[in-house]
Amino acid sequence: MKLSTIIISVALLVACGGQKNTANESNNQTLAQQLFNRLDTLRQQGCMFGHQDDPMYGLTWAYESDSSDVKNTCGDWPAVMGFELGGIEMGDEKSLDDVPFSKITEEVIRHHERGGIVTLSWHPRNPLTTAEALADRKAQPWPQGSAWDVRDTIVVKSILPGGDNHDKFQLWMQRVSDFLATLKTSDGKKVPIIWRPWHENTGSWFWWGEKLCTAEEYKALWNMLQDKLNADGFDNLLWAYSPGMAPDLTKEKYLERYPGDDRISLVGIDGYQWGTKEDFVSQLDQNLDMLTKFAKEHGKIAALTECGLKNLTDPTWWTSTLTPVTDKYPISYFLVWRNYEKEWFGPSPAQPDAPYFREMFQKKNVLFLNDIK
Repeated sequence: MKLSTIIISVALLVACGGQKNTANESNNQTLAQQLFNRLDTLRQQGCMFGHQDDPMYGLTWAYESDSSDVKNTCGDWPAVMGFELGGIEMGDEKSLDDVPFSKITEEVIRHHERGGIVTLSWHPRNPLTTAEALADRKAQPWPQGSAWDVRDTIVVKSILPGGDNHDKFQLWMQRVSDFLATLKTSDGKKVPIIWRPWHENTGSWFWWGEKLCTAEEYKALWNMLQDKLNADGFDNLLWAYSPGMAPDLTKEKYLERYPGDDRISLVGIDGYQWGTKEDFVSQLDQNLDMLTKFAKEHGKIAALTECGLKNLTDPTWWTSTLTPVTDKYPISYFLVWRNYEKEWFGPSPAQPDAPYFREMFQKKNVLFLNDIK
C-alpha cells in the first residue's frame, strides 16, 4: 500500500468519527445514492484508475484465476473495472467481446466484494438489421447487424413506442434486466453499478449516434430504458452520460442530448488519442475543463469514462500525456479500454510502458484498489 494511502485513510477515519448520523443517513439512501457519495468522497482523495475486462484476459493469458495485466504490472488491482453487455439482448451466452456472461457476473461480484467499483456498458446489436432467425450469427459480416451498423437513420425511431421494432426491443431490455438481476452477493445484496448506456452519442459510429436520430428520439430512447430498469427495481444503478470527446464539445453541445439532471448522476466523456499528442492534450484539456465546470453547476460527478492510446505506441504516455491533464481536474476516474492480444490500451509487465505505468501508480492522487478500500 502507498504511504500516502495510509496517511489519507487515517485522516478519513478521524474525520468520520465526528459524523454522528452517517450510518442512519446511509440506510435511508439507495445503493446508487451511496455509490454517488462514495465517488464524491474519493474524488477529494484523487482520481481512480479503471480498466476494461481487467480480470478476464491480457496480452499473454486468458481466464486465469486471480490474474490481471494491471496487477501483474504494479501489484494492485484497478479501482474501477468495466465490463460489456453487448450480446445479452440476443440471448447469447457470450458478449460481443467473447466473454461468457456468467464470468462477467462472477467478476462483477468479486470486484465489488474486494472493495472495488464496477461500471457496465451495453452495445446492443442493430434491432433493425439483426436477423432473429439467423442460425449462425457469426456468419453475418461485421459490422452488419452490430451496434456499428449505421446504414439506416430510423433505427431509434423503429424501437420507440409505435415503431415496428418496439416489441422486439422490449424483449431486449427485459434480457438486460434479467442479467442485472444476477448481480447480487451471496447474501442477496445488489451490487452498486455505474451504468453507462448509449455512450459516444455525439458521434455517428453507433446506431444511436447524432446523425442517426434526432435529439428528441435519443432522449426518448434513454428514458425508455431508464424507466424500464427503474420500474424493475434497480435502485443500484448510477446512470452515466458520456458523449465522445470532440473539438466542439461546448456546454451547449453537451446539453443537446442530455437526458436531464433528474436522470443523470455522472457526466463523462470518452476520449482516445488517435492523432498527435499535442492534439489529444489540447482537446482533452478543453473537454475536461468544460465537463468539470458542467458537473459543478449541475451537482454531478465528472469522469473520463473511456480513454487510451492504442498499443501504447508512446511508452511514456501515462506520465507524459494523460496524467498531466487529468491532474488538473477533479474527475472521479479514468478508464482505459481492454487488453486484447491485437489491440490493447492498458499496461502489461513485459511492455515498454510498464515502468511509466508503475511511476503513475506511485502518484498519490492516482488511486488503485488498495487506495479506496
